[in-house]
Amino acid sequence: MKTNPPLFRTIDANINRFKEGIRVVEDILRYEFNSPLAKDLKNLRHIKIPEYENYVKFRDSINDILKPSIQSEQHRDSLKDVIISNLKRAQESARVLEESFKLFDIITSEKFKSARYSLYNLEKEILKLLGT
Repeated sequence: MKTNPPLFRTIDANINRFKEGIRVVEDILRYEFNSPLAKDLKNLRHIKIPEYENYVKFRDSINDILKPSIQSEQHRDSLKDVIISNLKRAQESARVLEESFKLFDIITSEKFKSARYSLYNLEKEILKLLGT
């Protein structure tokens, strides 16, 4: 694997977003709704990322220019808003990972493509659970 610090930093950040977004929704479904959909999310969150430690080496969260929250990120009106924003975060990061891994690891790229479509389907089921 050829080293590409900017790309690896992008991958690292999006792995974190993907897992964090899923974890928020997973915990809400688990503890607030006792929903078996939480298990589907847990399975997605545990996608194996080959050579993960290679991406972490390029992490620079201290100097991230977009670290400060914008106003729309600081407030949620409901649990549904929390769920939707975190599902979108996970879906978007899955797309970034899918595209980034196309440059050198098509198998992992396809895993994130599959995860993204699974998240789209789960979103529909979760919104039904919420009565939306």
